[in-house]
Amino acid sequence: MNGTPITLVGNLTDEPELRFTPNGAAVAKFSVAVNRRTFDRQTNEWRESGADFHRVTVWRGLAENVAATLSKGMRVIVTGDLRQRSWEDPKTKETRYGWEVAADSVGPDLTFATAQVQKVSKTNGGAPGDETWESASRTRPAGAGA
Repeated sequence: MNGTPITLVGNLTDEPELRFTPNGAAVAKFSVAVNRRTFDRQTNEWRESGADFHRVTVWRGLAENVAATLSKGMRVIVTGDLRQRSWEDPKTKETRYGWEVAADSVGPDLTFATAQVQKVSKTNGGAPGDETWESASRTRPAGAGA
């Protein structure tokens, strides 16, 4: 395990963006909004108290399945590892930090929806070692396997 285990239940804030690394590995990114609720003891009611937004990355077969199945606004359940990453701001040259979830599993939340599940053939899972999102394109390279 490379990060802090986390489970999110929330809504997709955008369409999953599917890309392919130069080696043909699928990678998708999307954002999940998780609403915070607090219980008001005086009124005996739940109140919305804001939302947290999480960036999520998925790889290979899971990435392709997410992109083919889920869309903006859907309520999802995501499990994976919370990881901090850093990058250099191209304008200021300062190091920036952010959090993202490297997801192991993603699915629709069936509390408010139904789904028809279709099993797909097993593919190699997991994130590649040193391939990055920045080198990924929206099309699978010619000759690269699924």
